[in-house]
Amino acid sequence: MNKFIKDIKNYFFYTVYSAKAELKSEIANSRLSCLWWILDPLLFMLVYTFVVKIVFERGTANFPIFVFIGLTVWNFFNKVLTSSVKLVLSNKSIVSKVYIPKYILLIQKIFVFLFKMLVSFLIIIIMLIFYKIPFTFTMLHCFILLIVLITVTFSISIFLLHFGIFVEDLANVIKPVLRLMFYMSGIIYSIPDRVPASYAWILLDMNPIALLANEFRNVIMYNTVPNYYLVGCWFLIAIIFSWIGIRLIQKHENSYAKVI
Repeated sequence: MNKFIKDIKNYFFYTVYSAKAELKSEIANSRLSCLWWILDPLLFMLVYTFVVKIVFERGTANFPIFVFIGLTVWNFFNKVLTSSVKLVLSNKSIVSKVYIPKYILLIQKIFVFLFKMLVSFLIIIIMLIFYKIPFTFTMLHCFILLIVLITVTFSISIFLLHFGIFVEDLANVIKPVLRLMFYMSGIIYSIPDRVPASYAWILLDMNPIALLANEFRNVIMYNTVPNYYLVGCWFLIAIIFSWIGIRLIQKHENSYAKVI
């Protein structure tokens, strides 16, 4: 773990610079430029709002902001995991020539999608004003939930980064798994309201993304303090798995260049 902290310090400026470069390259050939970071989540929100509210005549009060919070949490988790599977291979030109700790590549990706998530949170603030949802000090709990979300995402992604090098079909497997997880995480519906209590606890307590999405909504929309027992348990699990994943990378990263 000492080596991990040292690597974070040594490669911090590279990580930030690389993240900025990737963000700039994404919008370099786009006429909408950085507006696309705003339009992309908004368009998905409108699609799900139309399907749930208009087609199925379902959904909770203030459903657009309800689903937007869920999508904000999910998009960060989903995009980091999806990109982590082929992360070393996509950086083959760097990995094969210059030594760089492979988890630094993952942290750089987290920075990219974290910035986009923060843009989405700015939209959430605007939506809160539009829907006349009052701002309270309870919303400060979002910072703690955000740290837990990043840690949980990192703890899973670091294993995908490692095994994605040796298992070529892992990228094809992870996509349907994440799609199933999307529907089981209550992103476009309320698990406590739509799922019987005897099963709801399984979806919420055993799925960190469902739990965090639900807690973000409770904090932002309903002025409710998070369930820190469950959140803390998942944070501890994520720390343990992150440590195992970091050790795994450090042990095998010298062989990555030979495999790719």
